[in-house]
Amino acid sequence: MKKIYVLALLLGAFSFSSYAQTELTDDFESYNLGPISAQAPQWRPWSGVDGGSDDANVVDDESLSGLQSVLIPDNALTDLILLVPSAPISGVYSIRFNALIPAGQAGYFNMQAALTPEGSAWVQALMGGNVYFNCDGASGGIGGVTGVIDCSVFDQTFTYPEDQWFEVTCVYDIDNQAWDMYIDGVQFVFAYPFAFGTQVFIELAGLDFYSASALNEMYIDDVTLYNGDITLGVDQFSADKFSVYPNPVKDMLNIKSSNTVDNVTVYDLLGKVVLQENPGTISPAINMSNLASGSYLVKVTIGDSSKTVKVLK
Repeated sequence: MKKIYVLALLLGAFSFSSYAQTELTDDFESYNLGPISAQAPQWRPWSGVDGGSDDANVVDDESLSGLQSVLIPDNALTDLILLVPSAPISGVYSIRFNALIPAGQAGYFNMQAALTPEGSAWVQALMGGNVYFNCDGASGGIGGVTGVIDCSVFDQTFTYPEDQWFEVTCVYDIDNQAWDMYIDGVQFVFAYPFAFGTQVFIELAGLDFYSASALNEMYIDDVTLYNGDITLGVDQFSADKFSVYPNPVKDMLNIKSSNTVDNVTVYDLLGKVVLQENPGTISPAINMSNLASGSYLVKVTIGDSSKTVKVLK
């Protein structure tokens, strides 16, 4: 797949934003090609050895913005940690990145709940489950979150587009020790617990991108670390702009809004579109009578902003 954007000049690979809520952004543009960890303090290989066999490389064969990205390849040794500099212990924190996984290939990450001092190998602190993309090699476009050490069973599942860039947003509610995940703005993971074995939560240390299978080929670009719920802070789409009722719904789902609702898309929990309407009116009603009983994700678009809510039927 060819790169889809080319920029003539970029001034930096990452920045610490002047906005209080954005802690860090990274687009990989001013790094040299090759191992990343020695070039950026927020990236660290599991071994703690910069440029070692488990380090990941900056590459220029794929990118979302600019010319470069980071690749987690089909090498069982590759194990790269994105550190959260502030290592928060309370509140809400978001990590957003863009990923590309070619057709038939796989990807993986998890959250780490305790820092390990520099100069030594990382000590496993996995919490919140393993996140797999096409774990078995035969489920392209399908992923899941599991609390076991492999992908033999998923607690929650999601879909993602193969062979094109997509946005992954993880929102960590540290006080309640649960997290949500969105793919391209659609929420698929709901309140998944911070739990894995006997691990105790210490701090939100970072994300671990690991080559979990021989099919692993996951490119990462345009990373944002954000102190708060980025789905509200960046999209500027607060809950008081619309509400839905009744929930659970029997037939008609009412959307109460002060502005025109441009689009309503209903997804099942596997990410399949089961209903789509373009009301073009204020406070429309959506007929869900033909849908089977169950849980649905309703994405409401007003102008340039979208928000997804869970609805039961």
